[in-house]
This record gives sequence, C-alpha cells and structure tokens, in this order.
Amino acid sequence: MKRKSLFALSAVVVVAAAALVPVLWSGDDHLHNGTAMAATPADQAALIKQGEYLARAGDCIACHTVRGGKQFAGGLPMATPFGTMFTPNITPDDQYGIGKWTQDDFYRAMHTGRSKDGSLLYPGFPFTSYTKVTRADSDAIYAYLRSVTPVNVPSRPHELKFPFNQRNMLIGWRTLFFREGEYKPDPTKSVEWNRGAYLIEGLGHCGMCHTSINAMGGPVSSAAFAGGLIPLQNWYAPSLTSNKEAGLGDWETKDIADLLKTGVSNRGAVFGPMAEVVHNSLQYMSDADINAMATYLKTIPQKSEAPEPLQLETSEKFGGELLKQGQKIYADNCAKCHAENGLGMPPAFPPLANNQSIQMPSAVNPIRMVLNGGYPPSTDANPHPYGMPPFAQALSNQEVAAVVTYIRMSWGNHGTAVSPQQVSDLRSAPLD
Repeated sequence: MKRKSLFALSAVVVVAAAALVPVLWSGDDHLHNGTAMAATPADQAALIKQGEYLARAGDCIACHTVRGGKQFAGGLPMATPFGTMFTPNITPDDQYGIGKWTQDDFYRAMHTGRSKDGSLLYPGFPFTSYTKVTRADSDAIYAYLRSVTPVNVPSRPHELKFPFNQRNMLIGWRTLFFREGEYKPDPTKSVEWNRGAYLIEGLGHCGMCHTSINAMGGPVSSAAFAGGLIPLQNWYAPSLTSNKEAGLGDWETKDIADLLKTGVSNRGAVFGPMAEVVHNSLQYMSDADINAMATYLKTIPQKSEAPEPLQLETSEKFGGELLKQGQKIYADNCAKCHAENGLGMPPAFPPLANNQSIQMPSAVNPIRMVLNGGYPPSTDANPHPYGMPPFAQALSNQEVAAVVTYIRMSWGNHGTAVSPQQVSDLRSAPLD
C-alpha cells in the first residue's frame, strides 16, 4: 500500500509486481562494467520496458523520490521510534547509486536482504517479501533501473539511536522473522490464484501495512493481513481477514478489482496511503494482474473478529452527548454529499451507512478524513475524482469527535464513540 514500515529502507528498495520475463543473459560473457547485457538491442529494450512495469507496479518511486526531487535519487526521511532513516539513491550513478552493482548484487539484495558489500539490510526494505521474487523479475527491474538517468547525489546517512544503529543486531531479527525462498506455486490452485498470491505476498508486499508488527518490528505471524496501525503515517491499515473491517469475503471480485485499479468502487473508495499506492502503482497494472490479485484477496480466510487496537474510550453519558451534537454537525456539513440516510451517491460519494471502514474498532481513518480531507487517486479510469474537504480549521476537537461518533453509530453502524483527545492527538500528527 505506500509501503513504509516501522523500520526504513537502508539500501536498495525495489519492488516488483508482475510478469514472467525470460532470462536473456547468463555468465560473464554478457556483462559489461557490471551491467547485464541482453542478447540483442530489441531484447534489452523489451526487458527494460518490462522492468519499468514492475518498478511502477511496485511503487518504487514513492519511497525513493522526494517530492520535487530527482526520480529514484532517494533522500525521503522516515521518522521512527528508533531515529530517522533516509531512503537511498538507486539511480545508476557509479559514485552514489547502484552504477557498480551487478545483477547478482541486485538479486542478492532482493532475495537475501544483503547489500552489495554483504552488509545486512534493515527490514524496512521488505526482503522478507521480496525473497519470493523470481530471478527473472529481479533482473528486469535491475535492467530498468540501469536505464534511468544517473543522479550524482549521496544517500543521506541514517540517524539512528544506539543500539539500533548496530547492523549486527539484525542477525537475531532475521533468525526470528526471515525465511529465504522464492515463491512456490500451490498446485491445488489455479494459475490466476497463484499469480495473485505472488503479487500480494511477494512483489506487492501488502502484508507490510496490513499485518501488525511487534515491539521488535517483526510481523505477527498469527495476524497476517489482520490489520494494524501504520506508525510512520498515522493511518490504520484495516484487517483484510474480518468482514467487520476491510475483509473481502462478501465482496464481489469485480468490486475488489475496481478498487485496486481505479481507487473507487461501489463498495467504497481509497484514501490516505492506499490512494498513493493506487495512483503511483496499481492503476498501471494490467487487468489480468489486477484480476489475479482480486481473485487471491477474495480467498483470504475470514475470521469472525478483527484484532482490537488500543482505542481511547468515552463514558456512555458523554458519548450520548457527542452523538446528539454530531447529528447537527453532520446535517450542516456532510448530508449534502453523503445523504441524510448515510447512503451517499456511490462511487462519487461513498456510503457511510454499513461501511466497515467507518465502524471499525479503530477510529483513526475517519478522524483523519474529517480533519485533513482527501481525494481518491486520480487514475485513467477516474481522472477527476470527487474529494473530501478538510474540516480541521472549521471544527474543534470535540466537534470532530462528535460528527465521527455520529457516523459511527447511526444508520445501523455499530461503531463506538470517539474521544476528543484522540482527535487532538491526530490533529498534531504528521500528514504522511
């Protein structure tokens, strides 16, 4: 999804998202100054194009390009509880980028989580997922990155606290949380399902946001795709395993595909980090790959309950006062688009009634939307999306809590009241 985790990238971050490309070279005969050379210029051009698709589909630009900066030149700051980390330059610059990396160096980073010099990479570079990427896909991405314009800008050193700046500590982390190995198709499933699993579990590394992490920054294996707070972005990635959140068990496959490809569907719209993923990445994927992902997501086992996130609670009496206050605020500010009955006018204005994202145990996302507003992504299929205006300047913390409480508890929704303190905390949180 913009795939940032508790730890940030410390070497090459590359993501792949599709296609089986034949390996067009092997051995030293086809290497020139550390650069893989395809059999013919036409083959090389095709490989670069394929690699561009994979890099685009994997949203590499999002982490490796500062807004207004040179493409893939890195430098994006990521504030973590352990200090600030900065994404690296992955252009083919010989001095500061990956210009001297070979395809073997690149694949080793993808597959084993080790840099060119053999040093361990921090797990914000999701090599626990990328290890599943095929050698052919890795080689294609490498070929594309070798073709982009070199940028002679050094990667900014991380500013980590002791002892988190000691890379040798990662040995223990890897022992606990890393299992090396390319994706192996499940012979009991269809080709389309396996393609979707490869994209979701490996190349797309969707679990990086939609799986809770523990105090060590490792994924909670028992909670795969069960949702969790995205620490660096102050959004909540909802559970994909519970129909009470974003579980997809009762979704039509077409609605899932529409949401991934365009950012909107009859079941809702994406905002926040997921909107960036659709805008930068998923809209460029082929219909076949999108449908494969939707097919796989549809089959993720559903659980009756989602994990309970930490949620500030109000008293029953105060919650009732907020509900009453929120009804008037909703009528004055929200009903024009979302309708008095909360049914909205989808897909332009999504419904709030019976909307899982509204009534999840975590109220983070609806609070963020009321405070900061937002737009679904602009895509080829939906070039002029309708947006949500921000109300941070117009409404107080209690007023925001009131209207969010109202939409979470009206029209049959089963959410709980929202604390003004939580609104205050999120109001002061960074937007990214």
